[in-house]
Amino acid sequence: MREVLVPLDIDPSAPPAGSVPEALSGTSMGTSWSARLMRPGGLHTDVHAALQAELDQIVAQMSHWEPDSLLSRYNRLPAGGWLDLPAQFFEVIDYALRVHRDSGGAYDPAAGALVNLWGFGAAGRYDQAGFYAPAPGAVAALLARRAAAQPVLDRAGRRLLQPGGAILDLSSVAKGYAVDRMALCLEGLGIRHYLVEAGGELRGAGIKDDGQPWWVEIEGVPDAAGGTQALVALHGLAVATSGDYRRHFQHGGRRLSHTLDPRSGQPIANGLASSTVLASTCMAADALSTTLTVLGQRDGLAFAERQGIAARFLLRDGGPRLGELTSSAWRALLQ
Repeated sequence: MREVLVPLDIDPSAPPAGSVPEALSGTSMGTSWSARLMRPGGLHTDVHAALQAELDQIVAQMSHWEPDSLLSRYNRLPAGGWLDLPAQFFEVIDYALRVHRDSGGAYDPAAGALVNLWGFGAAGRYDQAGFYAPAPGAVAALLARRAAAQPVLDRAGRRLLQPGGAILDLSSVAKGYAVDRMALCLEGLGIRHYLVEAGGELRGAGIKDDGQPWWVEIEGVPDAAGGTQALVALHGLAVATSGDYRRHFQHGGRRLSHTLDPRSGQPIANGLASSTVLASTCMAADALSTTLTVLGQRDGLAFAERQGIAARFLLRDGGPRLGELTSSAWRALLQ
């Protein structure tokens, strides 16, 4: 069975006369990126270089892999230190902290120490020799330290306080934001018809040269049956999926997902295989898909309904097939 989703608002404007299709690609943030666009005639800008420069800025500010990134510098600040934030970093941490508040802590941009403890950070990884899953006491001690050391954002002064030992990890929002920056970069060059992607997260606008929107198949769960095949027109929309299958390891007969519940300090075990979110920005789709995956089927759907989020959940019930659950905002896009 196939579902087709179409945005509620459609701009019928066609690409300018003389526009030609162009495809670009590269690497950033440990993954690949791509852009398909309708290039207006007479545009002589090196679009590839412009997109790569935009992505390089995100890495320089928000990478938890690069020791000299702004994020890494914040993580090393002593207690009481303030970090002045450039506009991009401020926009991301401001949004991330709002989702943290709205979700009751199910999403936490300062869960970096927890991510590292479970071997999903930049060092001491689960797939390296010598890694052991943390003992319950170690998790409990870390949660207590994190509760007493939460970052404080001074929105008026656009700066972030390091309370002492807070470790930011923006990997569940920065990639989506990078996709948004790619889109804004193209629009700044006068390109209004495009599909941009980084690491499987996408945002689209306008139409192709054949008059069709940018059709994208929603990511499913590898090696799993069930779940409706969904096709979405990314026309003023972005999409991101969070799943328990992306990174995981086996421990004590359990499959431990890289998606951690910041409230319990444990990998999720709520039966969700994946959560997909459609939103106007990829930053929102990225962060919210992670949030819903942590919240689980019941609380995740309730959160999506309260927030008006277009979401699809794929559920593991112990059988060979996946179940499916969608929010009313998702169903409103169905054609």
